[in-house]
Parts: sequence; structure tokens; C-alpha cells
Amino acid sequence: MSNVKKISALLIAVMMIISLAACSGSNGDKKGSGNKGSTNTENGNKGSTNTDDGNKAADTSKFVKISYVVLGDKPKNGQFEKVLAEVNKLMKEKINAELEWKWVEWADWQTKYNLLLASGEAVDLITIGTDWLDTWGNAQRGAFMNLNDLLPQYAPQTWNSIPEEDWSESKYKGNIVLIPENDYTQWVNHGFFYRGDWAKEAGITDPIKDWEGIGKYLQYIKDNKEGVIPWDAVAATSTFGGYAASYTDQLELPISTGYLPVYTTKSFEEKYTVVSPVFEDTFLNFATLMKEWADKGYWREDVLNNKNDNRSALRAGLSGLDQHHTQTFGGLRVNMDKDQPGSELQMFPFARTGGNNLTELSITHGGTSLGAHSKNPERALMAYDLIRNDEQIYHLINYGLEGVQYEVKDGKRQQPAAYNEAKDSFYSDFWGGRVDKFEIPSVTTWDQLEETLYAEYDKIKKPYPYGQFVFDKTPVEAELTAITQVSGEMGPAITYGKAGDPAQAVEQFRSKLKTAGYDKVLAELQRQMDAYKKLIEG
Repeated sequence: MSNVKKISALLIAVMMIISLAACSGSNGDKKGSGNKGSTNTENGNKGSTNTDDGNKAADTSKFVKISYVVLGDKPKNGQFEKVLAEVNKLMKEKINAELEWKWVEWADWQTKYNLLLASGEAVDLITIGTDWLDTWGNAQRGAFMNLNDLLPQYAPQTWNSIPEEDWSESKYKGNIVLIPENDYTQWVNHGFFYRGDWAKEAGITDPIKDWEGIGKYLQYIKDNKEGVIPWDAVAATSTFGGYAASYTDQLELPISTGYLPVYTTKSFEEKYTVVSPVFEDTFLNFATLMKEWADKGYWREDVLNNKNDNRSALRAGLSGLDQHHTQTFGGLRVNMDKDQPGSELQMFPFARTGGNNLTELSITHGGTSLGAHSKNPERALMAYDLIRNDEQIYHLINYGLEGVQYEVKDGKRQQPAAYNEAKDSFYSDFWGGRVDKFEIPSVTTWDQLEETLYAEYDKIKKPYPYGQFVFDKTPVEAELTAITQVSGEMGPAITYGKAGDPAQAVEQFRSKLKTAGYDKVLAELQRQMDAYKKLIEG
């Protein structure tokens, strides 16, 4: 089976699951501006008698196990289990409970995640993301428990630390269904990573600001770096959203249409007007450029079947380009300085080209919900309250064992002298409640990130406008399923220049979207956006 068909089949499976019962970060940006220590008086929060160890009035006499679902590939060196054992000693002491980490691994992750929520399994805590994990869709299908009354009693520290305006962005139909990761600073706007040394060799001395500059860079590698694939791309990810961010002022919406973003809004100035980059020249220009890049050999001929790890190839000097978000770049720059000394890895953020559509990250890009079928919701929230507010537990889950995974010198985390990557590496993929107050700066993050990219972003960033927008898919669920199917069927080949004549492929794609119900979804989305505008602006 061709890779296109495999991807199509996967996306069909995803949407079948979603339709029965129940997306890499996208152009979001800086997270975290919550007011520490604020008092929320909504939903009866009038103060608590709970101590820092949790609610002493809660019945903790029975020992229970609490599951926490995270996204990521389970570590295989045994270090996570050692760290979790230390965490669970504290959990047992404080709330007579034990955490069990449940991993939804990246292979077929969308299917697995939604299937888990659709299955009725007694999930306790689970990672959510309104702009990439279909959180509102799953909430609509009843996947999460109402937290209004539970939070003040069983997670009092978390409840009191999150301001009312942030809780308002965590509600579905008036009920709190998630705990936002509102007090953690990060930028996850995407862009290309390229080698600064090779760019200079190519005569590119200024920071790259458009896709034409990336093309010039890739051509130089093709012509001058024997044994290097300019971009060892894989077809699982499309960069069309990035292209649209570069060449339009459009804003992404927290709505999934599968492989390609079909619906956006016009601009920050017209943030409530729904449009589509797919039905504009933007998409044809993108398809044409990608066909040119494919014909020039910037990636493998069999890109649609490529399973290589492009990031590893970049670190090994065998690929010249990668793409992801700014947080990834901050760590990768340090790795590249070690793996390829003098490479001076650089980032071209997609929003740099126009500079008009860089928005701050939604506070619900990451967070945690409680499964609707949780058997121990009270203790699960007590466990979450400890993870987020107990510094010792927080450092264990996020950093591992001090002296093994890390040590602190001059206020920064670094690896101990005896650290061995294969034997000692650790991660937990906890993206559901990080807080700035417990973060320890790391030597593994580029120390010039704030003065370079962060400073650039701060000059052009705009507030995220869709924090309280919840799209009710019920009237158009069948059409959205069909649109996502079309996106998966044709998107990869168009994205990587393997669909034949670009103009014909784009026209065929648009025609299939129309047949699938594009206009009906557009009208319904605009109707709900008009209502949202009234909610926000009155």
C-alpha cells in the first residue's frame, strides 16, 4: 500500500472513531500570564481549610492507583520507573495513592488517543490540548468530568492559583472540564531550522525571512554537500500551515480538518471572518513551490514512504533542514553545537515573513482533564494538586533524580559528570500543568533564546483571540469527517510535490472538498463565529 493510502486510511480511522464517540502544535505562541496567587470566587470558591498536602477532610483510608495519560513514546531504559517509584513514595505518604503513567505513543497517536476516550475506559487524569488534541470535540462527546465542585475541595492550591479569566477559558457549556497549563512560558510557533554555517557558505548572511531564502539554502546543499539530503523530510507532517502563516495574515482556528488546515480567519483585524487558504492562490502557490522543490531533489524521491528520523539525520550532518517549534529549537541548538561544532543552527519562524499573525499561545494548548469514567476523581485531583504544587514531586516528574539525571550549578540544571545518555536519560512528557515558579533553567537550552527569538516575537505578538471559542461540530460532523478524509487522501502528495501537475491537483482537491460539504461547514463555522464575536465584544 502506498504511503498516501496508508495516511488516508489512518485519517479515515481517526474520524470514524471521532464520529462514533469521540492534532504538532501549531502557530500558537507564548504561554503563561496567569496571576499567581489570585483568589477565584466563581463556583463557590470562598477559601479552603486544606493544607499544602491536600484536603485533610477527604477520605484517604483506601489505597488507590491513579492513571495519568500522556502523549509520547514510553522510555525504555528503566529510569522513568525509578523516578516514578520515588514519586509514589511521596504520593503514598501524602494521599495514600500511587500514580500509573499511561503512554499514548506517537505511532498512530490520534487514533489511539481518541479511541481511549471513546472506549469508556476508566481513565483518571489525561493530557489535553484544545488546539491539537480535539479537546472540545471530546468534551462535546462527554469524555471529561465536570470539575466545578471537585476542584475547590480536592485541588485547592491549583484552584486558588488560577485566575477567574483563565477558568473561563476552561469551560464547556458553563462547566470546567480541564485544568489549563496557564502559568508556564513557552513559544510553540513553528518554523524551519537550518545550519547557519552552510547558509553563510551559500551567501546568506542575514536571517532567512521567507521560503525563497530556504530554497536558496537547500539548492546550495544539493550542489555542494555530497552525501547530504537537503531536507530528509517525511510525509506525516505538512508544512502548508506554515506557508499560510508566512504569506497571509490569516489566523489558525482550534478546529481540526486533518492533514491540511482548511479553515482559518482572515486576519487579527478581521478575526471573526472565516476564510480558507485552500481556496486562495496561497494553496496553489504552495503546491507549485513544493513540486519545484521535489523536482530539484531537495528530499528523497520516495518521500511519501520515508520513515527516517530527520532530526537525527540533521544532528549527524546528513540533512540540512528540520522544522518544529521554538522550544524544540532551543534544545536542538545546544545539541547541534556539540554534534556539529560551528553549525550555528538558526530558526526561520514562519510568522517572520509577514509579521502580522503571531499570536500568543492559548493557555489550553496544554493541560489536564479528568476522564468521565474515573473511579477515583477525588484522589486523582489530589494527586494533580501535588504534581503541580509540591516542588519535590514537580522536580522529580519533570527532571528526574538529582545526582543521576541532573545537578544544579550556578542556578542551572546540567548533567552530572557520570551521566550516560543511553543509561540515564529521562523524560515524562508531562505537559499538563507545568509552572514557571518551579522551573530550573537548563544548560541544555540555548542561552541566547530570549534575547534573539523571544525578543523578536515580543515585538509582533498579539493576544490569542479564540480562548473561549468552542466549535459545536454536531450540525456538520459528517461533512467534517468527509473533509478530513479528502485532506488525508490528497494532502501528502500535494505537500511533497508528488501529485502531478499542481494546478490540476489543487483543482481536484478543491472539488472534492466541495463535494464533501465544504460550504456547509464554512457557513456553520461563520454562524458560530458571529455568535462568539457577540460573546466577546457584546
